[in-house]
Amino acid sequence: MTDLASQPGVIPYVDNHDGPRRLLVVDIPPFSANTVRHYVPLASIDGRQYVVSWGSVTFEIPADRNVHVSVHLQTNYATGVTSTPFASIVLAPHPGPVRLATQFTTNAEGALLPVG
Repeated sequence: MTDLASQPGVIPYVDNHDGPRRLLVVDIPPFSANTVRHYVPLASIDGRQYVVSWGSVTFEIPADRNVHVSVHLQTNYATGVTSTPFASIVLAPHPGPVRLATQFTTNAEGALLPVG
């Protein structure tokens, strides 16, 4: 475990990677009052999926290579096939921490945008 992953609240990077790492904070605010009741957020780092909570979630990620980050909302509320909102981005290598904000709309469109 690296020093970053030993910090309280940081989800460690669990895939094989021996290089430098950095922190990623993903902000996942609900976009409507019904969102919290009907959806659960899921974040993926390089294809590994995590059920997370609404709000800010911190991950440890590689700093020396591209990292794919995605967030989608899962629901079992409606019957049949339900389109759920999702957002995706590929982060370029960089030594410093990064913060992303999710933005979802009611028509299943989403974006992950750098903050700061």
